[in-house]
Amino acid sequence: MKRNYSSLLWGLLLPISYIHAEVSLVPPNAKAGECYAKVVIPAKYKAFEEKVLIQEASEKISIIPAKYQWNEKKVEITPESKKLITVPARYKTITKKIEVKPSTRSWHINLKPHSAPVSKEILVAAKIKGVDFKNSTPGSCFKEYYTTEKYKIITEKVVIQEERTKNQITPAKYEMIEKTIEIKPASKKTITIPASYEYKEDKILVEKAKTVWKKGINPAQKLNGATGEIMCLVKVPAKYKIIKKKVVKTPASTKVVEVPAVTKTFKIKKLIAKASTKSIIIPAITQDIEKKVLDKKSEFSWIKVGNAIDKGWIYTGHQICLIETPSQHRKISIEILETNASVKEVVIAPSYKTIKVKQLVEEAKEIKTPIQALYKTVAKREKISDAYQSWERILCQTNMNKEVIMKIQNALKEKNYQIGKIDGVLGRGTRMIIDKYQRDNSLATGGITYETLKALNVEL
Repeated sequence: MKRNYSSLLWGLLLPISYIHAEVSLVPPNAKAGECYAKVVIPAKYKAFEEKVLIQEASEKISIIPAKYQWNEKKVEITPESKKLITVPARYKTITKKIEVKPSTRSWHINLKPHSAPVSKEILVAAKIKGVDFKNSTPGSCFKEYYTTEKYKIITEKVVIQEERTKNQITPAKYEMIEKTIEIKPASKKTITIPASYEYKEDKILVEKAKTVWKKGINPAQKLNGATGEIMCLVKVPAKYKIIKKKVVKTPASTKVVEVPAVTKTFKIKKLIAKASTKSIIIPAITQDIEKKVLDKKSEFSWIKVGNAIDKGWIYTGHQICLIETPSQHRKISIEILETNASVKEVVIAPSYKTIKVKQLVEEAKEIKTPIQALYKTVAKREKISDAYQSWERILCQTNMNKEVIMKIQNALKEKNYQIGKIDGVLGRGTRMIIDKYQRDNSLATGGITYETLKALNVEL
């Protein structure tokens, strides 16, 4: 199916602007085999720049601050006082040997160590039978029966630390009082009140009013199906740009403010009551020591081994022997007072603190600096020639094939135009891109002119 390219070519005639001019109804000097179209030669403009005031001249006020120097001042924080120090008593430790168990003699069944003791009943029987316990010597043995000795535990108090005197110190009493010192004198300070500004809008002409031709719609049709061409002269209003200007509302000024003196308050100690001492008696310390003492002696009814046994004595098979156990002692440590406790008085010197005090050397100064006005350069465009219509040679329907359209599409793509799909179809998107390229490069619009093909380097 053949594509009707003539209708597509007429579709390239998008809205255009030009100055009304008389154009002949047919192309002048036309040649056979060539196609022509009535196209719009765009108007020409000259760009220029204009300087516009955006901020008026003003004045800036700078303050050189006042100069100070620091001086040192010595302030008493704590007054001189006296402190009582306790010198503790001195003691020495001695070791004392105390008998905790006296030496004992006891009767056992034999002379072997740890042998069993005899019972009291047996010892009584032995005494009755004539055993002399007082004159018996250790190591002697008697035969019969025996009874064991009995002991009791007694408690004896032993002084391990003698009574002593302790000095109790009541420290001096103070109260905290405040002392105020001026560290910076009163002065004057100059404050800058900056200038206030307001913005005013200014309307600037960018492009003068003009008239343009735009394609209209023909309400009538001819019998052969071709449409007539209507061009409408439209008035385009002038273009303006709103510029904001910054103008001085109130100029900058200064104000002198009184700066009060700066003081610093210190807390210092004041003596209320001096230190004192009081003697306290610490009682002696004793320790209870347990002692084991003989409570009841053993009684023997025995005949000494080696002595002749009288007739009638029956040996019972029991034997008692006199064994002597040495006394036991215990060493304890006892503290003995060597020198009594005492109190020593020490003088505490007053304490001081050095502080820095700020003193005015040179007062603040005011410096005024002029601020120049600010301008902004605005780009403007002025028309130097009007648009007009002219007959130009265009691509004929006979040359308007798919290969040629693809060449045009590829050429536009190489020039970074978003042509879309390269399909060789002269659709609405391709026509709009061709018209944009013509307008961007100040080429005649309204058809695919040979001027456009030459600019795109498209060869037929």
